[in-house]
Amino acid sequence: MFSKVDVNGDSECELYTLLKSEQPGDGDTADITWNFEKFLVDGSGKVVKRYAPPVTPEEVAADLDSFR
Repeated sequence: MFSKVDVNGDSECELYTLLKSEQPGDGDTADITWNFEKFLVDGSGKVVKRYAPPVTPEEVAADLDSFR
């Protein structure tokens, strides 16, 4: 459950393939660029937003009400 997984490349975890396909981000590539990149997933499993590493948990929490 807590093993290391690849988030980019040929052997990336299927979860990250799904997350990145639904929210590719604003860069030249959909790749995860750094630790602490975050995704917001609603109650039905839809990936609704992607956050860059500098975004704080408090900023993510501010978006939660709009997705309930």
